[in-house]
Amino acid sequence: MRRQIAVLTVIVALALLIVPAYAATIRIDPNSSGYPNAVMLSSPATFNISDVSKTDYDPHIFLVMTNASYEGLSPEGVKVAWPGGIPIVFHKADFTYAAKAVTTKIPPGVTADYTVASCADHLGVSGAPGVYYAFGSFLANPISSTKQEFTITASSTALRMLVYAIGRKDSLTANLNNNVPPTQPGLVVPEPAIVLLMLAPFAALGTYAIKRRKP
Repeated sequence: MRRQIAVLTVIVALALLIVPAYAATIRIDPNSSGYPNAVMLSSPATFNISDVSKTDYDPHIFLVMTNASYEGLSPEGVKVAWPGGIPIVFHKADFTYAAKAVTTKIPPGVTADYTVASCADHLGVSGAPGVYYAFGSFLANPISSTKQEFTITASSTALRMLVYAIGRKDSLTANLNNNVPPTQPGLVVPEPAIVLLMLAPFAALGTYAIKRRKP
């Protein structure tokens, strides 16, 4: 018994040493807190970004959308704006397709990356063969405990897009290695979809109640 406790203590100690090194600490609010109980926003959508644990340098915005959202994207594309900086715009040609069978993690060449399957799941299209993503530098300052505001403006006939951010844990790190947790992306969808998704849980509850009443 003592040996088992000793082994468990070592495992826990190692876990405490390893997890903080890789834990994602950047936060975007509002965040979705995991699909389908998501905080849905219409476009334009304003977010706050911060990191209470550390300062993250060279911040990058990382956008992931469904195939339908990409196909319906307007010529204006997706604009990301923030105080004190020049807005960046991602046009249709700036988005890259990532298939589950070909690319398992996105964006490529980044330590703090996301799986295609996870992104598709949070977008509510887990059965889709892949997703589209765009990636680029943004914000006027490093990400810190002081909240910074940025606004996403996008137009699509079927808009559904995840909003993530990635940065460097220190100014000397070669790779972008800190990110928003995969389970807490910002999520932008048009107003009609918000209503439908908000009503979905009540519809499911009503169906359950009717079934319960039947003999």
